[in-house]
Amino acid sequence: MTRAAVLVLAAVVSLLLGGCGDQKDQYCDAVKSHQRELGDLLGGGGADALLEALPVFRDLAGDAPDDIRDDWRTVVDALEGLRDALDDAGVDPTTYDRDQPPAGLTAKQKDAIDAAARRLTSPGTVAAFNAVDQQAKDVCGTPLQA
Repeated sequence: MTRAAVLVLAAVVSLLLGGCGDQKDQYCDAVKSHQRELGDLLGGGGADALLEALPVFRDLAGDAPDDIRDDWRTVVDALEGLRDALDDAGVDPTTYDRDQPPAGLTAKQKDAIDAAARRLTSPGTVAAFNAVDQQAKDVCGTPLQA
């Protein structure tokens, strides 16, 4: 390999690694800036806590490094699916009771809500959420929520 080729390769690697560091730093800054908000939203454990946290999760997903982006997408997509199913049915997530659904809820709407809830609690979504939480601890040195 010529000296010029080595220099070009070194420059490319440096740019790629520098970009990874910047991406990681940006993500970790976002994690830290949203920690308290996520703690407040999720700490109460209300019926709609995860849905209330959806804008924060979207923001974190947007800043996520490439190695965790798919896991964030899994989490956000599952939450958006549940939100959409509830919205389409005109159901308030804070008062929805699967065993005593509101009057006027069709079987199709109930099935859509059930399917979205199953997706949210599926092993794949739970694993993705655990992965993003663990990644924040490992890479950023801090949990997602304070």
